[in-house]
Parts: sequence; C-alpha cells; structure tokens
Amino acid sequence: MLDSYRETYEKSLAEPAAFWLGAAARVGWSTPPRQALDASRAPLYGWFPDGILNTSYNALDRHVEAGRGSQDALIYDSAMLGTQRRFTYAELTGLVADFAGVLRDRGVGKGDRVVIYMPMIPEAVIAMLASARLGAVHSVVFGGFAPKELAARIRDAQPVLVVTASGGLEPARRIEYLPAVAEALALAGVPGLPVITKAREGFAASAADYGWLDWDAEVAGATPAGPVDVAATDPLYILYTSGTTGTPKGVVRDNGGHAVALDWTLRNIYGAGPGDIMWTASDVGWVVGHSYIVYGPLLAGATSVLYEGKPVGTPDAGAFWRVVRDHRVNVLFTAPTALRAIRKADPGATLLRDYDISSLRTLFTAGERLDTDTFHWASRSLGVPVVDHWWQTETGWAICANPRGLEELPIKAGSPSVPMPGFRLAIVDGLGEEVEPDVEGNIVLGLPLPPGTLTTLWGNDERFVSSYLQAFEGCYATGDSGFRDGDGYVFVMGRTDDIINVAGHRLSTGAMEQVIGQHPAVAECAVIGLADPLKGQRPSGYVVLKSGVDVQDDVLAAELVAMVRRDIGAVADFKHVTVVDALPKTRSGKILRKTMRQIADGVDYTVPSTIEDVGVIEQLIGTLRPETPGQGPLQP
Repeated sequence: MLDSYRETYEKSLAEPAAFWLGAAARVGWSTPPRQALDASRAPLYGWFPDGILNTSYNALDRHVEAGRGSQDALIYDSAMLGTQRRFTYAELTGLVADFAGVLRDRGVGKGDRVVIYMPMIPEAVIAMLASARLGAVHSVVFGGFAPKELAARIRDAQPVLVVTASGGLEPARRIEYLPAVAEALALAGVPGLPVITKAREGFAASAADYGWLDWDAEVAGATPAGPVDVAATDPLYILYTSGTTGTPKGVVRDNGGHAVALDWTLRNIYGAGPGDIMWTASDVGWVVGHSYIVYGPLLAGATSVLYEGKPVGTPDAGAFWRVVRDHRVNVLFTAPTALRAIRKADPGATLLRDYDISSLRTLFTAGERLDTDTFHWASRSLGVPVVDHWWQTETGWAICANPRGLEELPIKAGSPSVPMPGFRLAIVDGLGEEVEPDVEGNIVLGLPLPPGTLTTLWGNDERFVSSYLQAFEGCYATGDSGFRDGDGYVFVMGRTDDIINVAGHRLSTGAMEQVIGQHPAVAECAVIGLADPLKGQRPSGYVVLKSGVDVQDDVLAAELVAMVRRDIGAVADFKHVTVVDALPKTRSGKILRKTMRQIADGVDYTVPSTIEDVGVIEQLIGTLRPETPGQGPLQP
C-alpha cells in the first residue's frame, strides 16, 4: 500500500472533522455545516448537525445549473420488453419535480413516509427522488415481497401514501402487484391509504379496479414542486433488512451524511464522475440499488443504467455483455452470484466474443464473498480489474474496498482489500481483544461510524443499540468474521454463526468454500456445520456443477475432500459432499446457509421472505435430512 490511500485513511481517523467537512464541501448546501459530528447523544451520533440541504437538488438540479442538463442521467434498459430509454439530467429533473408536485398535492410533506413497491422501471427512481425533493422519507420495498411482508413494513413505517405499478416481469411470468398491495393494506389495517399506480401493459388489474390513483393522470395535472430544505440529520429513507420476521428492522439513512459519503465513494472507490457510465446490476429494493443505481451516480453527476432483466435467460448468458456494449458502460457492479450464474451457463465465456466491451474499466462485486475461482474466471474473461468490496445494508457503502479512484492498490483474490476512510476496523476475539494478523475473529467497527451509515432503526433506538452496539464495547458488531493479513488486507470469511466447532477446533466454513470453489467442475458451493454427537459439529458441502460438466459423484467427492484436507487440514474433518441442482438464495444473491443448517439439524425454521425460489428449499429437504426420502450425502 502506497502513501495516497494510507495517508487518506489515517487522516480520516486522526482528523475526522477536517476530513469529512472537506468532503462535504463538494455537496450543495443551503446552509453549509460548520460542525462535523454531533456526539451529544452517543452512541447515537449525527453528522453535519448544523447543515441544511436537499438530496434531490444535489442529485439533479445542481447538475443542470452547472450546464450538464443535456447529459444522460439515467438509461433504462429492459431486457424483458426489449426497449431502451434515456433521460437527460434536465428531463429527469422535470419528471421528478412533476411527481413531487403530485405527492405534495396529495398531502405528502417533510418527514412523511412514502412506501414505494415497484419493479425496475424509471418511475421507481422518480418516486424515490420526488419523495426526497419534498423532504419526505421513502421506504422502498422489493417488488417481489409477499403481502404479509409488505404489510409489516407498512405497519412499521406508517406511510401517508403508497406508490406502486401494475406488476413486475420475470422471464417466465408476470407478477401482479395490485392484488398484493390491496391485501397488504388490509393486513396492515389501512385499506383506505392512498395509492398511486403506474400502469403497465399486459397485467390483469388496474388502478380503477381498486379506486386508486393513476400515475399518468396525476402527473398530467401536476404543478412542479421545488426542493424543500431539510436538516442534514433528517431521515432520507428507511430500508428494512432482508429476511426479517416479526417486527422488521428499518435501517435509517440521513440526508447530509449520505450525500457526502456517496459523492466521496463515486470518485474515490469507483473512479466515476460526470460523463462516466455506471451500471449497478441490482434492484432499487436493495441497499445496493439505493446507493449505486439511484443516489451515488446522480450525486456525482455520472450516468446510471437501470436494468430490468437477469444475468442469464434474458435471453442468454451474454445479457450483461450486451448491456455493457450498448451503453458503453465504464463501471459495472454486480453480485458474485450473477457471475457464477453466467459462468455456469457459459464456462468458456464464448458469448462474450459477440460483444465489444472495451469501454469497461472495472468490475466491482459485493453481496456475497467473491470466491477465488470466480474472481480468476472473471479477470481472465473480461481483461479488466475485478474488485471485490464488502459492506452491509446498515453501512450503506463499502467498509472495505480497493479505492480505484484514489489509488489502485494491488488486488488480492479472496479479499475486499482494505478499510475505507472513517471505518475503524478491528478483528477481535470473543472478549473484544484484538487478535494477531492471520487469526480469524469478529470484525468490529469502532464508533462513531462514518457519514452515510445507519443512524438508528426506525422508531427504535433501543433496538439499534441492543442489535449492533452492545456485543463489543464502543464498537458496531458487523456479525461477520474474518482476518487481516500482514499487509492489512481484510478477508471476510462469513457470518459469525458460520464458524463451526469441530472437536474443539473453531473452523470457518467460508475457508472451506474457498477451497471447494477452486475445483474446475464446481460452479458454486455452500458448506454448513451439522450437529454431530461425537464432535459437536461436522462440515457438510453442497455443490452445483458447471453446465456441461460430466464427473462421477464419488470421484468429485474424493477430490473435494482431498483439496480441503490439503489446504485446511485433517482437523476440518471434511468428508461429506452432495451434488445439488441449485442452492437456496435470497433475491440479492445470499446463500441461505442458516436455513439449510436448520433443516439438516431437524429444528424449526422459517423460510426467509427474501428467498428467490422456495422450490429450491423443497427439493433440498430430502438431501439435507438423511432420514427423509432423497439423495443422501456422498461419502468417498
């Protein structure tokens, strides 16, 4: 690591006020802040407490005022419809102002909540920015959530209005949203809540069927609304963590710290700015979509691509490369699971040859650990730097990354590189004592967290403290385990509950997955710890093969066992491997290891609401529970 990153990071820790006030100078303020941090309510901190601004103005109007109104702000590419549409900064500003006028005329004001339940269409982005324009607080709920989950979020956020659309598109089906919204409102006890609906062709239900408002009709009669000033510490949005049951945890993001942090990241982590094209292949319902489809690129004056489609099946595994070619994408950000899906369908990357992707400078990944085999495959295939980085819904931006715009540090396979400014990262044991390099432990972040991270949980400061701040004194507990090497690079091995105890030895299932993923036949894998009467726990591996691979199960199992024994040791006691058709995942790409473990151990479990395909769990039950019909584990 050279001086540029090191000096920047050290300054952010030694002089946080000067560092972040300097970063804040790049944001447009109605009243610029003079104070960086408010610690009067510690451990509940606030950034830029005396600053006043509007996030929508910063994302839109100020770029028009700077003479970039004719630059593309948003490119909508629907692989589902085969259509593309471009919005300049001037056009998007006008559309957002118009819809903000609609919301204002329907009673939405500063501090009110607006729930947005929409597919990947431009109106989802417009609704988010329009809410921010009024100083309202939006809560985007992923469009695939069932009515019960939507209802839980409506109950918690208590919105004054809901914005939705006719439905969403999947490769094999159309998902009707309006009946789900109606059921959710009834479950939440607010059946009469106003609903604005964007009509899409090909869906059975319409706004008129429910007596709801039509988006286009409302906009046609709207008077544009200007940006409303809010305090930097006022909330911008609530985003509920995935997989919650019962009362959901609503992560609160503020206006000022969020704008400052995301503007800084675009330039310094992603190396993107005005005129650059950034495509984040995610969904606006997830934190990645909030930060890097909507707000980050627009705050920095770049162009963002909004993609309605899949990495495979729309129409094939060349879909991503087609989008890069069509829109001359410079920075691509996706999840490792998407890369693994592409690799599984097209191991030799033959479809890539059909597309000119010379515009692409960097590929970023996050959401799941980027296994070394997929890292090398992507690096080889694309011929650009492949940069893993690690963050959480709660943090809103990268805890660890390789800051390509600040300094292009060496890339290490398996590592998201180094801590970003403001994150006082430490690896500690169960007592909170720092461990030596290369020793795995709990990853914690010293307080205060930097700007742009969660400020609390919606309506529940106590739950925020008990969930994140009590396990280790003076620290935010990430819930992840990992280690630091001698160069200061961080390796995130998985959730702390993915550490298993085999005959008194604490072992990381993530380390075993890294080894298994290097086998040329394996597309993706999961290792879980199963209850064992003799050794406490034993590791069991589940692998999905690459497309076209022909290998005998017993031969594969023997090879994988030998690899784990060689790289981790006999102490791992890794002996069981099962070939499966698919692994259960959330819609954001996380493998549901905990659910798999609960099924295998025969304990009560709840399938998370965020699961992508519940049928995968149903198919695995016989495999995970040997006493039930189905294929058992392979034993070489």
